[in-house]
Amino acid sequence: MDPLDPSLYRDIVRRALEEDLGAGDITTEATVAPGQDARGVFLVKADCVLAGIDVALEALRQAAENESRTASKVPRPKKAREPSFTVRKHDGERCKAGDEIAEVIGSARALLMGERTALNFLQRLSGIATRARRFVDAAGGRIRVLDTRKTTPTLRTLEKYAVRAGGATNHRMGLFDAILIKDNHIRLAGGVGAAVAEVRGRQPGLLVEIEAQSLEQIDEALAAGADIVLVDNLGCDEIREAVRRARGRAKVEISGGVTLERLSELAATGADDVSVGALTHSAPAVDISFEIEPI
Repeated sequence: MDPLDPSLYRDIVRRALEEDLGAGDITTEATVAPGQDARGVFLVKADCVLAGIDVALEALRQAAENESRTASKVPRPKKAREPSFTVRKHDGERCKAGDEIAEVIGSARALLMGERTALNFLQRLSGIATRARRFVDAAGGRIRVLDTRKTTPTLRTLEKYAVRAGGATNHRMGLFDAILIKDNHIRLAGGVGAAVAEVRGRQPGLLVEIEAQSLEQIDEALAAGADIVLVDNLGCDEIREAVRRARGRAKVEISGGVTLERLSELAATGADDVSVGALTHSAPAVDISFEIEPI
């Protein structure tokens, strides 16, 4: 898959390192000599789909830059080694427990300073990619798996990238790039028809998606000319009926109460898409370690 543009995460990594380092890594400074070189290996300890390796390496790269700036203020026995990276697994690849993801050679102090930040990104993003792949596998090509906006604040770009690494599809990046009329919009606009009409007038040319929580609302959405109907928290029988009514008129997206266990029956309803907040809001981190040894 295409890598992320580093400009999209470089500042995020910088702020994460600042949060962890503060005025400096006092434990590392007390126990590891300046100029000591080391080799670090990212090791997978559970089967997963990888995501975030470039972000993790960026954390180590920036940690080395920070360590060099700090060390330049005091005498050193030798110049710190610039970090070098050997990547063995790439984002989107399946990994098995015991696989080595990447090797890093550089300043021991820098590797220790960046270790936790690098792992936090790598474990979190790989967890999202792994969960996304499980949903996609369960869908078996019968229904498209979408993510939602239920992401960690400031990390949406990274988390939606991880969704793609797992084989699922991004829905909308934010409030700015797609229309989705929800229940609160409908109430404030004065009804389904009024809400759709306002959107058509202000944003012509964009697809209009509207939430429906009953078959009656589905009929209203279709009558108003919605392009996509988001059926929210409906049973499988109602979803099948919604698909029947919408056929040839609008696409149907399922939302609410979507679990891995239910995905097979939801896929069998004939709906086009299923959106899953759990891809991002509750994906467990993957167990990955960073093993460091002196060289």
